[in-house]
Amino acid sequence: MSALLDRVTSILSPSESGSGKNHEIDDARRLFHGRGKTFPGFEQVTVDWYQPVLWVTFFKPQDTPEATQGYEAAIERELVALASTRPDVEVVMVQRRYLPDTPAACVYGTMPDTIYAHRRGARFTLQLGGRQNTGFFLDMEPGRRWLEFLAEGRKVLNLFAYTCAFSVVAQQAGAESVVNVDMSRGALSQGRDNHRLNGLPTDSIRFLQENILKSWGRIRRPGPYDIAIFDPPSFQKGSFVAERDYGKLVRRIPQLMVAGGDILFCLNAPELDQAFLEELVALECPECCFVERLQPSADFPDADPDQQLKLLHYQYQPEPAPAL
Repeated sequence: MSALLDRVTSILSPSESGSGKNHEIDDARRLFHGRGKTFPGFEQVTVDWYQPVLWVTFFKPQDTPEATQGYEAAIERELVALASTRPDVEVVMVQRRYLPDTPAACVYGTMPDTIYAHRRGARFTLQLGGRQNTGFFLDMEPGRRWLEFLAEGRKVLNLFAYTCAFSVVAQQAGAESVVNVDMSRGALSQGRDNHRLNGLPTDSIRFLQENILKSWGRIRRPGPYDIAIFDPPSFQKGSFVAERDYGKLVRRIPQLMVAGGDILFCLNAPELDQAFLEELVALECPECCFVERLQPSADFPDADPDQQLKLLHYQYQPEPAPAL
């Protein structure tokens, strides 16, 4: 268990100020990422930090029920022992993603009524337990920083907005307006709450509950946009399959964007490499010019970069209209 504990404690490290107090990291982050296959024996384990909670996820069982029980119990014991020595860690929660309904259990401490993901002074409400995802994607931090740098004074389109973290970041960075689009009423409702939680007015923010592939007229109407974020699920039964449907998004860019507009194409599908997305964009919207792939977060090391979250920055550069 030394690799896991060494990684967690190296981030949750004591302060060097001489005060004797433990250093409390504020921002939410991934403390241990076994899924990237850089820690042999821990390929199905992650540990996240949502102050004051250690959130442990097991993605697959071991070969036998006995092996699974022993393996997971050993990790739980080590993390509970660590938590008992640190005043900043008040709770250890364990989620078993491989079981129906992805149950979560508190194995140390008492879960607070409300938990937030903290990011650079902003807060985002989380739901730890009861659903597969928490409400805030830690691996998307490079995309949030990209948007933070570009958003000031610009009109932003946030497709597949989920709980609207991009929208909060854009508004805090001075965006002129943001249009958030998602099929889920519950996710958009949480997105509105995230804006209110951070004291942000919503008069320049729109929340559209739409099936994106069938609602281009309503999405296009508030545009054209200076920035667009395409962050679809890789697979959502009945609504979106990346291999089949991503191209349907890309071909709409000329109807959505201003010339020179910035686009972030996101793809979180280990089975689809960067070339898949590059070839698709070249086919469906050749006016899009590749700028860069955003550097993945150091908190998510991966033995194979093509299996990581792919964040590709493009600019829309249409040919100028011929002079009359």
